[in-house]
Amino acid sequence: MDPLKHLTTIVMAGGRGERLFPLTRDKAKPAIVFGGVYRIIDFTLSNCLNSGIRRIYVLSQYGSLSLDMHLKRTWDIMRPELGEFLYSVPPQQITVDRWYRGTADSIYQNLKILDEERPQQVLILSGDHVYKMNYLHMLEFHLRKEADLTVAAVPAPRREASAFGILHVDHDQRVIGFLEKPADPPGMPENPEMSLVSMGVYIFAAETLVRELIADAKRKDSKHDFGRDIIPQMVGRKKVFAFNFVNPQTGQPGYWRDIGQLDAYFQAHMDLLGEEAVFDLFDGDWPVRGQVSLAPPTKYVTKKQPVEITDSLIAAGCELQEARVERSVLSPGVRLGRGVEVREAILWHEVRVGVGAKIRRAVIEDGVHIPPRFTIGFDRKADASRFPVTDGGVVIVPNNVTLEAP
Repeated sequence: MDPLKHLTTIVMAGGRGERLFPLTRDKAKPAIVFGGVYRIIDFTLSNCLNSGIRRIYVLSQYGSLSLDMHLKRTWDIMRPELGEFLYSVPPQQITVDRWYRGTADSIYQNLKILDEERPQQVLILSGDHVYKMNYLHMLEFHLRKEADLTVAAVPAPRREASAFGILHVDHDQRVIGFLEKPADPPGMPENPEMSLVSMGVYIFAAETLVRELIADAKRKDSKHDFGRDIIPQMVGRKKVFAFNFVNPQTGQPGYWRDIGQLDAYFQAHMDLLGEEAVFDLFDGDWPVRGQVSLAPPTKYVTKKQPVEITDSLIAAGCELQEARVERSVLSPGVRLGRGVEVREAILWHEVRVGVGAKIRRAVIEDGVHIPPRFTIGFDRKADASRFPVTDGGVVIVPNNVTLEAP
């Protein structure tokens, strides 16, 4: 029996992404540019495609136009006549007159989907994570354990784990404790400096999910969130298991990043770079689908000085004139004037950088024009007077600013 035949897949993609502001000022977080030519949600959807899943609901809400446009342009590849689909589902407000109150409430408000599909299992994903995962392996584990709920989990450094749900498991991978975003995350028994964190990837037995959501909707003290309410309520009462996410080639913990805040977004880009990239985009066995570009090849212009590029990703349609680029990611249509230096920076579509300008540790939104000899990332006090600057010192240049030449 094909285990995917009785599976319904739902991607939660409606969060405001407040910790990514101003990048999410007018866009849904899953629709944010990542890796030059992708949007964040492309990684989750590519995982589905590579896992053989071609029936997908995407729950949208905040800034849904940006997400809907991307899904139409990039993911309109399903064949409805073969039972395939990718539907973008905004809040229906049929049973209740409100927006989604939390992750669990977003599924509760769309129980009609499950009523119509009548699946045996429900795969629930987040649209704002970067990783490669075969969901079929997790589904097989879930069925083998006869679980009510299976939570994908990966070790993370304790100092970073307070932003996630923390799992405590027994020798059989059964979850015996769950803490949502604790201030002092407990370490793993075999490695006290690491905590086992929830990836926000869940497989529920469908009947169990429906009952738990209906019960949670009646609780006045609930945040209606999977991590804060649903999972803690189920641990000890239902069969909840953790699925260890590992690299099938190495057996080591797999790469997974929650792009939930600006420094994490920046660091995840740095993970793409170098000869031995932490996260490899060039894996032919697990392709990531991005928007097809009609841009011409990138152009390198040299008269007196060479164009120098080190450990970087340069998309199509760029034009670099005697510029130096180090450990950076350039989206399509970026133009760098003569003498420009770009180091550890992420430049979105159609950014223009004037002659002699210097950029370091920055994220530049689409369409921004940097004047000649302008500097970003060299004087924190000056940068902070003009732009948002993260705790990690990354300068964010939104596309609603006007920059004047020095």
